[in-house]
Order: sequence, then structure tokens, then C-alpha cells
Amino acid sequence: MPSNAEHDLQCLSVKRHFGSVRAVDDVSVDIPKGSFFSILGPSGCGKTTLMRMIAGFESPDSGDIRIKGNSVVNTPPNRRNVKMVFQHLALFPMMNVYENIAYGLRCNGASNDIIKNKVHDVLERIALPDVAQREISQLSGGQKQRIAIARCMVLDPDVLLLDEPLGALDLKLREAMKIELKLLQHQFDTTFVYITHDQSEALVMSDNVAIMNEGKFVQIGTPQELYHQPAAAFVAGFVGDTNRWTGRVIRKKGNAIEVETEAGLSLRGSARGDKSPATGDIVDVFVRPEFVTAQSQDGRQSKPAKDKNTLDGTVDSILFNGANSRVLVRDKAGELIEADVVLTGGPDDLKPRQSVQLTWSPDQTMCFAD
Repeated sequence: MPSNAEHDLQCLSVKRHFGSVRAVDDVSVDIPKGSFFSILGPSGCGKTTLMRMIAGFESPDSGDIRIKGNSVVNTPPNRRNVKMVFQHLALFPMMNVYENIAYGLRCNGASNDIIKNKVHDVLERIALPDVAQREISQLSGGQKQRIAIARCMVLDPDVLLLDEPLGALDLKLREAMKIELKLLQHQFDTTFVYITHDQSEALVMSDNVAIMNEGKFVQIGTPQELYHQPAAAFVAGFVGDTNRWTGRVIRKKGNAIEVETEAGLSLRGSARGDKSPATGDIVDVFVRPEFVTAQSQDGRQSKPAKDKNTLDGTVDSILFNGANSRVLVRDKAGELIEADVVLTGGPDDLKPRQSVQLTWSPDQTMCFAD
């Protein structure tokens, strides 16, 4: 099979079933060379099984996995030029940093001079040139992450697999490591395949993301495409924060539709996804909090905006997060709607139990047929 220089990793109709459970169900993807690619999905969706097949720890029931255009389905893990960073890193506590990084090179029979040069080079590239003689126990959590990556990268892999490597870190370090990982990927110019159930990790770091559910890829795209142009209700609900209603289409003109929700709310929106709903169909309706404007009624009954969706309610609570905060508004049916607001600390800031009117554009209201 001739090599495909454009893609470091390809999965072609890969399937893996465990009895009646379709863990990976006909998955195909081409991952471009030198990209940061994430597989994002809820627990049990099949992402770890897919990664284990790429690494060679599991075999697909059917389909093909190719590294640089060459099939590796029958190639054992130690003969695939693929390395893996696990959540718990698996560094050797009885070895210092130098010996941890050198371990794979020694197993491959490299000379001491080559080992010395490659270890010091990789430590320079991860910006830790002075830790070679430190014990693993003397490193911070972020340093351990970088050493685990260095131990893989010193072997010049075609693909580096990362299985939720930030899961054991505290929040502040996890946020810092998102940036670190992206910078390291650029530094090494190696294809990173990242497995996570945390959407913020995938959206911040990735060039492209595959959304996985029930063993299938629901949508593959850039973070911006997945957020602003979801192809299915699952993607719209899984990626980013969103308000959601279920209702029936009562009017339709082209892609513009009007929906009556189960609580009797009338909403106008645009049909999204592959299936265009017809009048009478049940649809899921989404609008993101940043598109919702919350305005105090100040004791007055505001007129509904003709070109907007409008909803009256009462501020239930405010989730303060600096200038950009989240207000939770309870409507007359008792449902909570979220809106992002700017708080200045002044007297005009919204307050709990205040009457407000929420408005948002039909163009920002996404409707998906069930």
C-alpha cells in the first residue's frame, strides 16, 4: 500500500463489538499530519476502545487502521511507531528523569552517546533542561506531564496518543497544561490524538475534533464549526452550554420555522442538520446563553420585540464569574433559562428576584428534527 504523505493516521470502517455491545461502530477518519486531533464524547462512547486499537492493544473486528498509509492491523504494539501517554503517566518512580526518558532508547539498543544527545535535546525542547538528575517525586504535576510526553517524543513517533492525561490534575494546573500541550505539539510538529470527555480541553487545544457517541462519530470539524454549526442535536447539546426545549413545528417557511414547546412557549428558529422538519414534527430547540439578552423590566411591561424571541421571567440566581457572568431566569412555566450578562458592580446590575425580559434572535435559535 503506497504511503499517504498527507495523513499520519487513518481509520477505515473500523468496528469493534463486545457481544451485543457495539463499542466502535463503523468509524472512519483521516487525521492530517502534524495536527492536534481530539476525540470527544461521554463515558462509554467508545473513544478509549478506538485508541486502544490504534495503539495495538485491541484488534478491530473489521476495517483497517493505517499509519502513514501502511496498514498496522496485524502489527504488534511494539512495532507500531505510535506512543501513548496515559492519565496516570506511568513514570518509573525508581528512575530519575534522565533514565525515564532514556528507557525506550535503551530498549531499542541505542548507544550511550545517542541517548545522551537525544535526552538533553528533548529536555531543552520541553523547557526543562536542568531536571535530568531529579527524582520523579521531586517534580510538580505539570513537570511530570512534560516528562511523560518527552519519554515518548524522544523515540520520534509518527503519532502520539494521549488518553485523558489531564484528568488527575487540579483545576488551575489543568488549565495551564491545556496551553502547554498545544505549545508542545507545535514544538514537536507531531500528530497528537487526544481522548477526552472534557469539551473545554478539546475546544481549546484541537485543530479538529470528532464528536463520538454510541460507538460512532456524529460530527468531525474544527472547534468553531462544532460550536456554531452543529450537525445534530447531540452535538448542539454536548458542545458548549445551551438552553434546550422540545416542541412541535407549527409553521414553516424554507428553513425558518416556528415551534410550540411542551410548556406552550412559541419560539422562532432555523432548521439545522441533515433532516429538515415538516409542520407537525417534533424538534429539539437550542440557543446558547451568550446570545440571550436579559433586560430589567423595572416594573414596566415591555413590548415583545417583533424580530426577536421574547420571554418574561424572574431572576432566580446569578453565577458570578467576573465581568462575564451567568444569570438563571425562571419563566412562568417554572423552567430555567440561562443568559450571559456583564456585571459592572454598579446599581444597574441584575439582582435575584428581579423581573426581566429575555430576547434573542431566531437566527441564533437552532432546531433539529428528532
